[in-house]
Amino acid sequence: MTDRVVAARSPAKLEVQAGRTYWWCRCGRSARQPFCDGSHKGTGLEPLKYDATETNTVWFCCCKQSAHEPLCDGSHRKL
Repeated sequence: MTDRVVAARSPAKLEVQAGRTYWWCRCGRSARQPFCDGSHKGTGLEPLKYDATETNTVWFCCCKQSAHEPLCDGSHRKL
């Protein structure tokens, strides 16, 4: 397994739509942060499925260290 890459030291604030599925990049290598673009192939790190239950603003983790993935828990402040 390959280590995760810190894609950014701050979260991504995004509007999600109820009923829509999002695939969060777990490896940190995607060029479409915070979402997966397939760059994880061969790393052993698969993207995480996020199903939006309501339309609202969420903060997706970009440091890839959150204990509440895919959402930010402030872990980027410790990097």
